[in-house]
Amino acid sequence: MATNENSALKGVGTALIAFALFSTHDALVKSLTGIHAFQIAFFAILFSFLPFSALLAVDPVERSLRPNSPFLIGLRCIFNSGSIICAFYAFSVLPMAQVYAMLFATPILITLLSIPMLGERVRIIRWIAILLGLSGVMIVLNPTATSFSIGHLSALLAAVFAACNSINTRKIGNTEHSATLLIYPMLGNVLVSAALMIFVYKPMPGVALLTCALIGLLSVAGHRILISAFRNTEAQFIAPTQYSQIIWASIFGTLFFNEPLRTTTVVGSMVIILSGVLFIWRELVTSTNMPVLKSRNVRASGGPPLVSVEVDKGTPEEHSSEKSTD
Repeated sequence: MATNENSALKGVGTALIAFALFSTHDALVKSLTGIHAFQIAFFAILFSFLPFSALLAVDPVERSLRPNSPFLIGLRCIFNSGSIICAFYAFSVLPMAQVYAMLFATPILITLLSIPMLGERVRIIRWIAILLGLSGVMIVLNPTATSFSIGHLSALLAAVFAACNSINTRKIGNTEHSATLLIYPMLGNVLVSAALMIFVYKPMPGVALLTCALIGLLSVAGHRILISAFRNTEAQFIAPTQYSQIIWASIFGTLFFNEPLRTTTVVGSMVIILSGVLFIWRELVTSTNMPVLKSRNVRASGGPPLVSVEVDKGTPEEHSSEKSTD
């Protein structure tokens, strides 16, 4: 029993470190003022290939990069690119806490999408959580006092793309190797952001390029640490730790970006977090089919890291080989 408790505490602590890295990643994205989000996304993702390739090179597990479901992998690339680019743009024009609050709505969207796409039944507790979460989003947006901007739309679209990505990953997570689920979206992100960057490109100073390199490093490091957290404990213990990002957003926003923390953002965030906790409690106590937790969405944001991925279960063959090398 003590061993399980220690494992859970270790997993939660590790996850908190990962989400701190992701929040630092997002703050660095926001710090690159005057540079378009498309350009930031391209260089940051490009630089992330260096640490990612190094990890693949030293990994003793033999992996196949040939997808078993090319169409669904293609959809994953589209959803992933959309989530990242929309999140990058939202962080560049909105306060960090506002962006996170809207991205935290991703589990709500996953549950709603699971009805038509996965044929899952949503009972009364989940409907209450959905309505609670949506009301929290409306509180954050505060439409009576704040005009709805393209930044708000981008944040909401990032959440939609992240939710679609999670649903898609549930369909293919047991048939594709984790390396396949990672590498193709990364390649897709580079190609999409490169195509969009053509219209907004301008020369970048060396400091900005170094910042993009650090963003890429933090993304890969954060994902690696979060995967370790999932291996130490169950997903339901990890899921709530993503809400720690609202604390980091408040700290970074106040110290570095002169962003006053609005009452509506705080109240709306608390309502959304309560909604998420209600989802987790419902899945943990009563359900054997967990659309939110089993997708193991690494981020609600772009979501929403540089390489927004889910920690998939992997194929049975991969799991057996990974256990022997952990």
